[in-house]
Amino acid sequence: MSDQYRVPRGVDIATQWAWRLIVLAVAGYGLLWLVRYFSEITVPLTVALLGTALMVGMVDWLERHGVHRLLATIMVLVTVVIALAGLLLLVGQQLSTQADELRVSVVDGIGELRDWAQDGPLGLSDRDLNRYLEEAQDMVAGTGREAVVDQAAAVGLTLARFVTGTFIALFASVFFLFEGSRIWAWTVMLFPGDAREKVNSSGSRAWDSLTNFVRATVLVALADATGIAVGAWLLGVPLTFAIGVLVFLGAFIPIVGAFCSGMVAVLVALVAQGPWTALFMLLVVIGVQQVESHVLQPFLMGKFVAVHPLAIITAIIAGVTVSGVVGALVAVPLVACLNGVVRHLAEAAGTPLEPDGLPGRSPSDATSAEPA
Repeated sequence: MSDQYRVPRGVDIATQWAWRLIVLAVAGYGLLWLVRYFSEITVPLTVALLGTALMVGMVDWLERHGVHRLLATIMVLVTVVIALAGLLLLVGQQLSTQADELRVSVVDGIGELRDWAQDGPLGLSDRDLNRYLEEAQDMVAGTGREAVVDQAAAVGLTLARFVTGTFIALFASVFFLFEGSRIWAWTVMLFPGDAREKVNSSGSRAWDSLTNFVRATVLVALADATGIAVGAWLLGVPLTFAIGVLVFLGAFIPIVGAFCSGMVAVLVALVAQGPWTALFMLLVVIGVQQVESHVLQPFLMGKFVAVHPLAIITAIIAGVTVSGVVGALVAVPLVACLNGVVRHLAEAAGTPLEPDGLPGRSPSDATSAEPA
């Protein structure tokens, strides 16, 4: 071929990269589609894996002290289920005992808001307020009986899926805790013989990263919940225990989860005790978040998981975009596992990642790079 018709080398290299990236993108999209299509199975299994990463240490400890592994698995699962049920029972009891007080506070708060709308900068009249209330009532009434029935059916279907997913997660957790090593050994056997050693070692590193992430997240969530709940208690905000449980659950979405759930405490303070208490509650939430961001996250996540906060934020946004709250819960553990695998493979290849994020150079490479 004449040189004038030859494809330039840069275009040739770019084309080779382009079609490979397209193939990877199509494969990734297909895998994501399959995961979402079978979400009623994949989501409970993912939750079971996260729960197993948290509980496997307790099962191993009981087994080392002479308890049969199956019995240890049942004991740990029953204890965790009873603890969760107890938390929900306490939250329900607090809601029932303080509901009347909060209802009175809501009515008073609406009255104060009405007075502020009339006497404040808005300067609304009674006629304007009544018109807005009538429009809101018409909007609610305009939904119709069919819309109400559809919403009730959707809620019932969601509740049924939640209950089914919970049983699947518990059932899977039993086998993951009892014979997880056998399940993983069978999975490794599906790969070609030459790749089994690296697959096994990479899986072990990913599992270590996942367990470290879950344990660090529990510690961070417990610290966030304690700090915000104690602040709410000192300020006299109602539903303190329920707020603490909500913050604890929300903190499993790193960085943003505890702050968003902490806003509930600010809203409760605003409704129950007015704007000044809500302002102080907001300062408490911000203070707890500062301690988490500058002390707990760098120490725990950076030391045990080694995932950069920018990667965490990006993963959360991507997870929310793909699968909502479930995607946000799963995204960061997935990034932690991938980070552990990449670092392990880099170390196995003789090019460990340096703290600055670039592959390290061997002494021979550094010598060859020096000018003669």
